[in-house]
Amino acid sequence: MNSTRLFVLGALAKDGPMHGHQIRRQAQEDRTELWTDIKPGSLYGALHRMAADGVVEVVRTEQEGNMPPRTVYGITEAGWEELAQHRDEALRTVRFPPDPVDLALLYVDDLSADDVRAVMTARRDEIAQRLAGWRTLHEQARPHLRGLEAITFEHTLFRLEAELAWHNKFLGETT
Repeated sequence: MNSTRLFVLGALAKDGPMHGHQIRRQAQEDRTELWTDIKPGSLYGALHRMAADGVVEVVRTEQEGNMPPRTVYGITEAGWEELAQHRDEALRTVRFPPDPVDLALLYVDDLSADDVRAVMTARRDEIAQRLAGWRTLHEQARPHLRGLEAITFEHTLFRLEAELAWHNKFLGETT
């Protein structure tokens, strides 16, 4: 499953033909970098590869005023099939990216308990800051969320809350 391809194909399927800048702007507006591994800057390269793979095609070229010409892409029949494959795989697959902290904790024998506690406290504090930021963002976005967007937003909140709870448990048990 490729998140970038899923996003591009999904955007074209949902909103129709777009040029790369529109797709990138949509990724930025959706803040995809916060909840996926998609980097908005990688979308142009992905579009070119996807065109070469035949899942998107050039629909037309547009030019507004003195702006450079922009290539507008649309999803192909093969793209619709690939979109379904990526979407279905993403919905079926449960993935928790491994956190290297678990591995690193196996090798802290040369650190003092205070050093380990300080590092883990800093991690906990960063997670707490991210959670606070997400809560603020959620409150700001709430009036604008449509359909399943609200529940997907909460998914990240719950994951951050679980991480914070684990760090608090770790720090509570290692005093």
